[in-house]
Amino acid sequence: MSITVLVRTLALIFALVALLTAGARAEDAAAEEPAATDEIQLKNGSRVIGKVTDIRDGVVTLETDFAGTLSVALDQVVTMTTSEDTVLLLADRTVIKEQGIEIRDARLIVGEPGAPVESIALDQILVSDPADWELGKGYNWTGLVSAALTVQRGNTDSDELDFKLESYWRGLDDRFTLKADAELDKSNGVKNADNWSVQGKYDYFISEHTYWGAALSVEADEFKDLNERLVVGPYIGHDFFTDPLFTFTAEAGVSYVKEDFEIAPDNEYPAANWFLRSTSDYLGGDSQLYFEQRGLWDLDDTTDVVIDSTFGLAFPLLWSLEAAAEILWEYDSGAVEGVEELDETYRFRIGYSW
Repeated sequence: MSITVLVRTLALIFALVALLTAGARAEDAAAEEPAATDEIQLKNGSRVIGKVTDIRDGVVTLETDFAGTLSVALDQVVTMTTSEDTVLLLADRTVIKEQGIEIRDARLIVGEPGAPVESIALDQILVSDPADWELGKGYNWTGLVSAALTVQRGNTDSDELDFKLESYWRGLDDRFTLKADAELDKSNGVKNADNWSVQGKYDYFISEHTYWGAALSVEADEFKDLNERLVVGPYIGHDFFTDPLFTFTAEAGVSYVKEDFEIAPDNEYPAANWFLRSTSDYLGGDSQLYFEQRGLWDLDDTTDVVIDSTFGLAFPLLWSLEAAAEILWEYDSGAVEGVEELDETYRFRIGYSW
């Protein structure tokens, strides 16, 4: 695949993604905030006047005239009243429609005209004004497409292109994931990097933070003598921590692996596999530290292990653009003769998220 074809493909993907999300951004930009008429009283006696804009994961978000956006833990609320009708989704999937939020004595008050009043514990509130997918209708689509492109002419002619795609479709009970990346580098007309990988996953949630799934991935790397590595198998995963300050997810499973080499003997074997992901917004400013690791352990030859790790820092730019600096460590204890076991890459990329 030539660098020209890759660049044109990348440009087309950016254009399609921008077209699909332009309407949603325009609507958000055009929306006007209503007057602040909601009131919250906290356990410490504080009284806050503002506009409640969201309730999610035990946190109330409100806009104020005096301090901008504030986030208040729901378990600290004693009383709250809102002026506009709101839809509430409870933990048991009950939907409370078209009523203003009223909290008295740290209990949600629910009732229709002429009907008995019911009070509900605040920890049963999942989210206000839930999206369709949170009500079991369709999927929420998010993702990122990014690239790093370098073209140099002069004493040294070089072309470098790194491409990355992540796309997620989240439903009420399940999730689809598609990931792809590619690298193509040339120096003075001589190719010195040519690799790509594609992965598809399906997750089904058996509880709020636990899920089982199945994954299929294919990868190739010309300079590691790897024509193709196919990995397919089931796994189980769990979100151990979900606070934005520190999230941690782990998956473990078994796989069937088939490797096709150019020179070395082909191979197939059962493997144990794992995936780790951790993020943190500790640095603030909508930036995010992240770590990902994917591993394969050959169960026929336990000295053979493949571990790919990524450390990165992502931060927003203008509009929906973001930049990220990454370090990639790719380790293969069973690398063929003449190929280093550890491959280290430093990468800076710019992408579009939605």
